[in-house]
Amino acid sequence: MRPEIPAIDTPTAHSPRLWNYFLGGKDHYVVDRQVGDLFRLLYPPIDDVARSSRAFLVRTVRHLATAGVRQFLDIGTGLPAAVNTHDVAQQVAPGARVVYVDNDPVVLAHARALLHGAADGTTAYVDGDLYNTGALLEAAGRTLAFEQPVALVLTNILGHIPDHADARRIVAELVAALAPGSHLVLADSTTDGGRFDAAVSMWNQAGSLPYVLRTRDQLAQLFDGLELLEPGFGPCGLWRPEEGGIGTPVAVDLFGAVGRKS
Repeated sequence: MRPEIPAIDTPTAHSPRLWNYFLGGKDHYVVDRQVGDLFRLLYPPIDDVARSSRAFLVRTVRHLATAGVRQFLDIGTGLPAAVNTHDVAQQVAPGARVVYVDNDPVVLAHARALLHGAADGTTAYVDGDLYNTGALLEAAGRTLAFEQPVALVLTNILGHIPDHADARRIVAELVAALAPGSHLVLADSTTDGGRFDAAVSMWNQAGSLPYVLRTRDQLAQLFDGLELLEPGFGPCGLWRPEEGGIGTPVAVDLFGAVGRKS
């Protein structure tokens, strides 16, 4: 069953604003900081997880743009950060097309106000629901040409899909719509059987949208049928780390990979 997306509700801690807080952003309220500080007490490495996730996004998008990919579909955008998918892709290839997808009213309002692409490229925003991949792809197809390679970006979004069978179906349906030569960039937080699980349990009681921590094996299953780029599936902080990049190249409870569709 699809979880309900709440309307804008400042008295309740909000998932995208909480993540923005962990990333050191400014788009959060007192309630988000209060819950975020409690989360940190329960699981101190959460800031490293957030930074590793953003750094992984930057490195993978840059790699794919450098390799010739010119279309990016970023689902579960979150609030704009200092460096976003279109910033990276269009810096490498100014004509790149980037479509952001989310169905959170706070995220969409911020995205439309703050995210502007390169003059030669295209940056679009779709109000879409992961549970309805057909409608999502149809809307994204107004900007992207799905007969050509697309980089599908799913970072820290599938934790909001509680049922693992649903997550596998959603990823499979999205990948099936992509042309050969497309890539899946996927990363998500993983269960540690201890403090991370306790912190997420607290969040699920206090916050706006529940989150599920999966095992590493469950996340790896989402790449079935794809050819993994080196170094394969593993801690995102160790995926081709760059000296001086965002975050610290450390192994935290955030796993992912980049898979290529043949």
